[in-house]
Amino acid sequence: MFRVTRRYAFAASHRLHSAQLSDQQNRRIYGKCNNPYGHGHNYAIEVSARGPADDSTGLAARIPVLDDLVKREVLTPFDHCNLNLDIGAFCDNVPTTENLAFEIGRRLKRNWSAAFPGEWPKFEKIRIAETERNIFELRADEIE
Repeated sequence: MFRVTRRYAFAASHRLHSAQLSDQQNRRIYGKCNNPYGHGHNYAIEVSARGPADDSTGLAARIPVLDDLVKREVLTPFDHCNLNLDIGAFCDNVPTTENLAFEIGRRLKRNWSAAFPGEWPKFEKIRIAETERNIFELRADEIE
């Protein structure tokens, strides 16, 4: 069994602010990330799939197919956007990187079988680096 991981990047801005909290609570919890004007990140994401190497091709996952899926479901909608304003999933959810990982994972999982019909490869996990020090990982089996 092989794990194939592919790295991608996109830039997006956001403001961490919960409508369920007071302005004071938001400032205390989110600090500088609660700036009313928002701020941006250059996100690095890794998408991992797993499966056996195919007998005829020797490949565990076809990279161009994975690239097309990620481009369509992640890079095109998320790159250079304001997560709060441009991504519907964040109208009611705070666009933390945890929630961003979940949304990206949900999009990939929902469209995986159309891109990869058959038993293999399986979507395994997603990792998102918001900064060099803030890295978030979510397994596909934890996504609804």
